[in-house]
Amino acid sequence: MKLGTVRTADSSSAYSLRDGEYRYHDAVDVMALVEAGPWKHEDGRPGAAPDAASVLPPVLSPRKIICAGLNYTDHALEVGKEAPAVPTLFAKVATTLVGANDRLELPGVSTRIDWEAELAIVIGSEIRHATPETAAEAILGYTVLNDISIRDWQNRTSEWFQGKNFDRTCPIGPDVTTPDELDLAAGLAVTCSVNGEVMQAGTTSDMIFTPVDLVVYITQFLTLQPGDVIATGTPAGVGFSRKPPIFLTPGDVVSTSIAGIGELHNVCVAAD
Repeated sequence: MKLGTVRTADSSSAYSLRDGEYRYHDAVDVMALVEAGPWKHEDGRPGAAPDAASVLPPVLSPRKIICAGLNYTDHALEVGKEAPAVPTLFAKVATTLVGANDRLELPGVSTRIDWEAELAIVIGSEIRHATPETAAEAILGYTVLNDISIRDWQNRTSEWFQGKNFDRTCPIGPDVTTPDELDLAAGLAVTCSVNGEVMQAGTTSDMIFTPVDLVVYITQFLTLQPGDVIATGTPAGVGFSRKPPIFLTPGDVVSTSIAGIGELHNVCVAAD
């Protein structure tokens, strides 16, 4: 099953896709749909596939967005770091998010704007002190995310927060794919292209810490709630590690895809 959120004439609506049939629900987004109750068995209203331009982030305002850095060995190596012994975590805020086909707003204060294709976890139930088994049960599904990074701001201090939280720089979606439709153990292809040129081509089987590992670790110190998002890190191929470095500029088109889940297609524009 896939779950997503679309813009309507006066608000937004969650949708589900099962067996090729779209249904629309009385919930403003996926988080509201899950929190409302037995969503797996709610029929909803049948309808056509959503127009790409109307697709919003699956969760409009996650309570938490937690990101794992350096979670692929090849990426850690390309940036000159050792593979971490425990997850390297930082936070993003909801105002960074845009939809799967929305514009990416490149801030004028930087010319070192980079891409990071990532698998993202969406949490479906409240959980604390998870075991591997309960962690797996708490995962609603997976979506595609690109952690667009403002490298010079990221590297101003040892803390990455400011370079990861510029408004409208993080596309996510187009929807959430439930775990039963995926084989993460076999690995899912993760790809990022800029203007049609492949920059990143990895697989989720190369992650150092699996999605379940991350949920277990994070819930040792905080409670995860429905709609929370965990970005699981990026494979090698980021712009600043290239020789010479390559960065995004207005007019560039960033395409981010994960096999079995979906694709983001975002045009870069100068922020107002």
